[in-house]
Amino acid sequence: MPTARQLIVLLVGCCSLGLGVGLLLTADLGADGYSTLITGLSLSTGLAWGVVSVIVAVLFLVLAFVRGLTPGVGTVAQVGVVSATVPLTMHWLDTPASLVGQVMMLVLAFPLLAAGIAGYLGSHTGAGPTEAAALAWDPPIPFKWSYSAVQFGGALVGWFGGATVGLATIAVIALLGPAVTLAGSLLRLDVHQHNRHDV
Repeated sequence: MPTARQLIVLLVGCCSLGLGVGLLLTADLGADGYSTLITGLSLSTGLAWGVVSVIVAVLFLVLAFVRGLTPGVGTVAQVGVVSATVPLTMHWLDTPASLVGQVMMLVLAFPLLAAGIAGYLGSHTGAGPTEAAALAWDPPIPFKWSYSAVQFGGALVGWFGGATVGLATIAVIALLGPAVTLAGSLLRLDVHQHNRHDV
C-alpha cells in the first residue's frame, strides 16, 4: 500500500498535471500528441472520443506491462483526477483574444505539466498510459526522448486521421520530455517506475 507521503505527492502531481492540460487546451494552439492521436482515430473510425480513449489507454498499458511495468493506484488516479481537473480549469478560463496571450498561456502550462508528471510519477504508485508507454522503453531510450517519441508518434497518426496539429503539439513533442526530467531533478523525484523484470 502507498504511504501517506506517496498519496499526497500523487494527488498534488495529478492536480498540477490536470491544471496544465487545461491551460494547454484553453490556449487553443493544438493538443498534446496523445490527445491528437485519440482525436484522429475517432475522426477516422467514427467511434466516440471516449471509446477510443479507453482503447488506446488499454493498449498503451498492455505494452508497458509486457515491458515490465505494472499499473497501480497512480495509474487510476492519474486518469481520474486529470479527467476531473481539466474541464474545471477550462470552465473557469477563456481562450485569450490575442496570439500573444495564447502563447503566454501555453508557456504557463509547461511548468505545471512538467512538475505534475514528475510529481505523480515520482510517487512511484504507477504510471498513466502515455508515460507508461514511454517508460516501457527506458532503458534503453531515456524517458525524455522516449516520451517525445510517443508524443510524436501519436501526433503523426492523429494528423493522418484528420486531427489538427498546432504550436502546442510541437512544443509538447520537443520540450515536455526534457522538461519532466528537469522537473524531476529539481524536485528530487525519480520518475522511473518499478520494473518487475528486475526482481
